[in-house]
Amino acid sequence: MKAMTIRTRTRRARELRRNATSAEQRLWFALRQRYGPQCKIRRQHPIGTCIADFAIPAHRLVIEIDGGQHALHGDADARRTAALRDRGYRVIRFWNNEVMENLDGVMEAIELALAEDAGTHLP
Repeated sequence: MKAMTIRTRTRRARELRRNATSAEQRLWFALRQRYGPQCKIRRQHPIGTCIADFAIPAHRLVIEIDGGQHALHGDADARRTAALRDRGYRVIRFWNNEVMENLDGVMEAIELALAEDAGTHLP
């Protein structure tokens, strides 16, 4: 895979934000509603050679939303997860249908991941 320059990754991240999937839009709205400005959450955030769907840098947490195409590309996802972990991030993954059909459960899993890092629950 050809390495992208910082400028190219930034441009690609902006493009991905403009063309977010319905699951990404739904989770983004829920995250902003739940945490507001007290927890800096970034979407389509470049980290090294990857662009994370969502990142919470203060907690070193990446949230990935996977569509059906990811079932065919498990090796690529495993490499991305390893690359993010090498940079000190924990990665949690959800399927699109989980976000669309069980948003409360997804939010609870994110809350638990954040609590593990902070030792307490966020507001």
